[in-house]
Amino acid sequence: MELEFGYGKGMQTVEVPEKNLQAVLVANEMEHKRRGPEAVKYSLENPIASKKLRELAKPGQKVVIITSDISRPMPSFDVIPSVLDELNAAGVPDKDITVVFGLGSHRGHTEEEKKMLAGDEAYARVRCMDSTPDDCVHLGYTKRGTPVDITRVVAEADFRICLGNVEFHYFAGYSGGYKAIMPGVSTPAAIQSNHRMMVLDEACSANLEGNPVREDIEEAGAMLGVDFIVNVVLDEHKHIVYSAAGDVIKAHRDACAYLNKMYLKPIEKGADIVIVSQGGAPKDANLYQMQKALENAKRAVRQGGTIIMVGACPEGLGSKIFEEWMLSAGKPQDIVDRIQKQFQLGGHKAAAIALTELKADIYLVSEIDDELVKKLFMFPKHSLEEAFADAFAKYGKDASVIAMPFGGATLPVLQSQEQL
Repeated sequence: MELEFGYGKGMQTVEVPEKNLQAVLVANEMEHKRRGPEAVKYSLENPIASKKLRELAKPGQKVVIITSDISRPMPSFDVIPSVLDELNAAGVPDKDITVVFGLGSHRGHTEEEKKMLAGDEAYARVRCMDSTPDDCVHLGYTKRGTPVDITRVVAEADFRICLGNVEFHYFAGYSGGYKAIMPGVSTPAAIQSNHRMMVLDEACSANLEGNPVREDIEEAGAMLGVDFIVNVVLDEHKHIVYSAAGDVIKAHRDACAYLNKMYLKPIEKGADIVIVSQGGAPKDANLYQMQKALENAKRAVRQGGTIIMVGACPEGLGSKIFEEWMLSAGKPQDIVDRIQKQFQLGGHKAAAIALTELKADIYLVSEIDDELVKKLFMFPKHSLEEAFADAFAKYGKDASVIAMPFGGATLPVLQSQEQL
């Protein structure tokens, strides 16, 4: 069977014998009643545990809409116009509305990028700006000691609306909800304090109950206060297939439940070979972002197996700190030992990759220089075909294969007592 995997703006293909193909993990078949802006408008007309946005916002209020930065697939341009219409219906004029792109620990945007994210109409109508980690308001500390320092324009607003897309997150459980606040519009110190808990067992994909990272995020967000959210679920092509609006917790949990129906994928056992991609640009811009797909693939591969990671990574590693952690280690275990003694934002991704490397070999199909790939304790391959041929030769004619063409979205769940 010929399989396709997104690679930058193109594709990598490979022929996998059907007898060896254990599973192709893509979204579960579902009938989506509404899509795109129509889904968003429906959710605004039918908010969860909340009055309608037009009934909550008031004339004279300074309103902020916090949404994702360019590293996320959130189609803000399909959501913001309907939110603006609701605010206008409430009597809030465009001049009193600001869209804030939550950078978290990521780089700032160009004006063209802001325009692309917000959409031409919204960009022309309201102020659009990046979060400002160097100009924040301090609101105190969470019970776990995380400082709650929030971008000033967000902290001083009268009414706050959080937008986001909900997907699995390898230590916060899910994206979305209060995550627009922490880490979205927080400081590096706050993000580092929160993310240090990623090493705890309960901090894992699809887990909310007892997840220390998620609980800390939601405590910080509640200290600030969020008045309304719009969270969307995307298909593999990054198009909206569901929208939940209203109460920041209950609407978020509703979107999480819909995501589970789409993307939780049961598997019988770990495979010898797992082929994984983020689905192409923009999610495979660098190795830092590719780690999310790698984390999900880790759940599908057996101990001692091989993961073939397909991602163009035109921006290279994507983080100077991440690069320093990866390149200064003598072996993967060194990185794991270091994170337990010295948590550092950026280093946390290196530690996550190192844990995967302790379980399986990683063949990387990318634009990254071969010698650099080797220093990352990975095996450089120049095409998916080459990588698969090498892996297949290693395990023999009966090798089992799992394909994950949208690895950042689909989450394998083991259905037996076997430990992957």
